[in-house]
Amino acid sequence: MTSIKTIRGLLLTAAVVFSVALVAATHYVVSGLFERAVREEAMRDATTFAEMTFESMFQLMRTGWTREQLDEFVAAIRRSVGKTQHQIDIYRAPRVAELFGEIAQHEMDDAILQAIADGESRRFDTGPQVRFVHVLRAEAECRQCHVNAAAGDVLGVIDVRQDITPLLEGGRSQFLFAAAPIIPVAFVATLLMVFYIRRRLDRAIRTLTGNIRSVNRIADLRSLENTSLDFGFEEFSPVAREVRQLTERVRSIAVDKEMLEFEIRLLEKFILTSDVVKDWREYVNRLLIDIDDVLPAYALFSIFKIGDDTFDLEVFWRYAPSDKSRNLFEDTIKEQLGRNPYFAGGYAVKVEHNVADNSRETPDLVRADIEVQTKSLLVEAPKIGGIVGIGMQAQASIDPTRWLVVESILSTLLNVVGSVKAIDKYTKDLEYYATRDPLTNLYNQRVFWELLDSEAIRSNRHAYKFGLMVIDADNFKTVNDSYGHAFGDILLQEVAAKIRSAIRDDDLLARYGGDEFVVILPETDLAGTVEVAERILEQAATLALEAPDGARVTGSLSLGLAVYPDHAVETKDLFLFADSMMYRAKADGKGRFAIPTEADVVEVFRELSEKSMLIVAAVEARGVIPYYQPIIDPRSGRVEALEVLSRIRLEDGTLMVADAYVAIAEKMGLMHKLDYILMERALEAAGRADYDGLLFLNMSPRALVLNDFVQETRRIAASAGIDPSRIVFEITERETIKNMALLERFINTLRNEGFRLAIDDFGSGFSSFHYVKRFPIDFLKIEGDFILGMKHNDKDRALVRSIVTLSRELGIRTVAEYVEDDEVLEKVVEQSIDLAQGYYIRRPSASIEESLDVRVR
Repeated sequence: MTSIKTIRGLLLTAAVVFSVALVAATHYVVSGLFERAVREEAMRDATTFAEMTFESMFQLMRTGWTREQLDEFVAAIRRSVGKTQHQIDIYRAPRVAELFGEIAQHEMDDAILQAIADGESRRFDTGPQVRFVHVLRAEAECRQCHVNAAAGDVLGVIDVRQDITPLLEGGRSQFLFAAAPIIPVAFVATLLMVFYIRRRLDRAIRTLTGNIRSVNRIADLRSLENTSLDFGFEEFSPVAREVRQLTERVRSIAVDKEMLEFEIRLLEKFILTSDVVKDWREYVNRLLIDIDDVLPAYALFSIFKIGDDTFDLEVFWRYAPSDKSRNLFEDTIKEQLGRNPYFAGGYAVKVEHNVADNSRETPDLVRADIEVQTKSLLVEAPKIGGIVGIGMQAQASIDPTRWLVVESILSTLLNVVGSVKAIDKYTKDLEYYATRDPLTNLYNQRVFWELLDSEAIRSNRHAYKFGLMVIDADNFKTVNDSYGHAFGDILLQEVAAKIRSAIRDDDLLARYGGDEFVVILPETDLAGTVEVAERILEQAATLALEAPDGARVTGSLSLGLAVYPDHAVETKDLFLFADSMMYRAKADGKGRFAIPTEADVVEVFRELSEKSMLIVAAVEARGVIPYYQPIIDPRSGRVEALEVLSRIRLEDGTLMVADAYVAIAEKMGLMHKLDYILMERALEAAGRADYDGLLFLNMSPRALVLNDFVQETRRIAASAGIDPSRIVFEITERETIKNMALLERFINTLRNEGFRLAIDDFGSGFSSFHYVKRFPIDFLKIEGDFILGMKHNDKDRALVRSIVTLSRELGIRTVAEYVEDDEVLEKVVEQSIDLAQGYYIRRPSASIEESLDVRVR
């Protein structure tokens, strides 16, 4: 537990400690000085005694004294100091003892011996004694008796000692006696000083406490700031200054409770919902109304980068502005932007004004007010949604503290508006390119089939015919290989433009894939279809482009025609007729069109009949053969899954791929049986090969209406010893979108059994996004055309990037299809796609072991 001390107690303690320390220090200093003085005096006395003794001895020696006189002299000297603290001893040096004999003397100690040896007198000033060892040297006069000595030789030593202990003890006693009356006086004086200091501090603290307690609002801080704090001592002046500065800082950053509550309410509205994304401008208008309730504001504005040097300026007015105010506001904001380094290189701005409430008019603005009352936040680089700045223009001067709240709101709003704009843009782009070909902006293959089915229904309802064309660009592969993909893309765009110029506005043109296009001609018979084909060929004849090497490249088209219901009553059969005729036109020399004859009709139906018989035979003989294509991690090359593909072996040993019989098998109601056979054989082979990875299986739409599908797949997996979590069913859109509720129940049942799910050809149809929203999806297999297009098409790369970002946010793994070469694989890695498959990685194989042998990177 932390101990809390008062200033009063601290000062009192300090007074006692100070008094005791003062006495102790005084005693220590005085004692030291006294002892040093005593020792110096004692040393002087010892020196004097020694010199006087020597002089007395010298005078006697001049008279030629006897041995008895010498002994009497030494005894007299000792008697003279017998009752004092002094002690005198005389020592005869060996040179004298050798001539005159020994005398009664104490045993020589080391100090005496050393003095005789080197002839130097010595002083000793340590411990309780002071000692002086005085050396007696022979002079010229001494040689009269001391014939064996030379001048300067040591003849003896006088040793004087004094015990100074009684002197020191007496001095200390006298000091204590003298200092005894002073100690309480010093203590009382210290207490009085402490009382004076505490009183002065208490008065200043009470004043400060009272002012602090009076602060109930931000405005009350000003009175505290203006209060004069006098602590009575110059040393405390910095404290008073710091208190005033702290008050200023608090007043500059503190926010009223009303402002905080407003900010919290506003932040609660920064939640992105589908309604917000649907109309983000209306969302910002509502935010402006909420802000205006607390911080009166004329306008909000946001700036988006939409091109290299082009920007969108969105202005949101609280009330309807006049034209003068609009223009003035635009000019002022543009000037502010021009002062920012980010816009220094020049820019173009498209301005759009939005009004939250048209019931009132905004007062005419003045340029000075706009410049002072506008708070903006500009970033150095575009953030999400391309947003580079946001700002607010207030109706009146706002306290600096409230501007802090505005800055916080703007900072959050910058990200919120940017996110809304980004989601709005991504959603529109995805919706658009889910139905469009990114290169030509024509309808894509998936939409074509939907439009073809719809046109057949309308044709039956209104009893009219319609024409169908399948168009192929002649020699496109040669041009593409010779001049590169970029030039090939330009050629396809020109072909699309030529076809569009030759058909009616309500005719439906789509890019089927690669260099193939399809045209649906509503309410058109065979003669009308032929007429349109001739116009298309005429336009194609005018097509000419300059190649990168300067060569002139011309184009021609081969067209296949068919008419509903003359040539077929099923849309797939109709397309088959038109497609066959297109190949006939190519075989006949290209640059022409072909229409089916009665013999062609008979031949096509014969082929359909043969395929039907083959399918029945394959079911009876369990002749479905699984082929495996590896799905790898594109960064490490490790195989993570195998897609199981279906093949039927013909009598001549050749194999029929799934695309050649799936549509017929579905019409015959046998597709689910082929799926069961494929699943059994694939899972059994996986068990034999000890393969422990994932297996991707295509799921037929017929599975939805089969009561036993889930039960049968569970039985097959259990029989093969395969955990359901290793089986991934790929969902297609061919028919399932017609009954979303049924599909949802079916998928949830599969997930409950432990199976995983993938969406095949994601992005090729808008219904794919409904799947992601409603179903627990594990994998998205991105439409192969988008993957191939990443090599040379910015739109394809943008679409793939959007799909990857969406998947990552939803915790779904992505798979790139159609990885046909190393360049595509590199793009897959750059876009951070999780998995990849395609002919470049490995073609489908009937052997699992061979499929696992991948050496790509």
